[in-house]
Formats: sequence, structure tokens, C-alpha cells
Amino acid sequence: MANEEKKEVQLPTRTEAIAIARPVGVTPRKARLVVDLVRGKTLDQAYDILANTNKAASPIVLKLIRSAEANAVNNFHMDRTLLYVASIQVNESFRLKRYLPRAKGSSSPIIKRWSSIRVVLKMKGAAK
Repeated sequence: MANEEKKEVQLPTRTEAIAIARPVGVTPRKARLVVDLVRGKTLDQAYDILANTNKAASPIVLKLIRSAEANAVNNFHMDRTLLYVASIQVNESFRLKRYLPRAKGSSSPIIKRWSSIRVVLKMKGAAK
């Protein structure tokens, strides 16, 4: 028993890492404008684009891509320099229905849309 060798634990090889943010208090239409800018880019390119984009969704998307990068590097031991944004999607989450008071005792409906964002990072050169 004293001479037993330690077995090396083989980690499963992964080629992608996922991060999801929901609910996000930005409308899906506005978030898609930002998401379309970084789709298919490397991490450094995506960070530069998001740092210079003046939209409400850019800090949220930046934080989400950093979370996916942390998942890839820390959990799946991927090389950070080979990662790129393979797919990023914005879907509609729930809707808050509110009313705005109007003249003569009437009201107008207001729909506040929320979204959910999903990002997938993959390694360049990995088997598909």
C-alpha cells in the first residue's frame, strides 16, 4: 500500500466554454447591435471593440465575455491566446408591462423588454 503510485486524473478535453447572462436589463434589439460587432473576433479584438463602443450593452457583453474566458482558462485549461468568440446570441427574456398616465384619466401601455445573452468561446485550430 505504501508503494502505490498516484494515478493522474485526465481532464476531459473541451474545445469550447459557455457563459450565459440572464436577465439583462437591456432590450434585445439594442444588445444585438453590440453583439454583432464582436462575433467571430479574438478576445483581444473583442475587448478593444467593446472598450470603444458607446452603447448601454457594451459593459454587460464585456463582463460576459470575460466570464466565459475565465471559465475556459480556469475550468477547462484552455490557452487564452487561441480563444475567439465563436457564437454570441441575444434572446428576449421577459417583459415588464407598465402604464403611463395620460390626459383625461386614460393611460398608455409601456413594455420594458429584457434580454438574455449567451456566448460561446472556442479554440482556434481545435477539431470540430
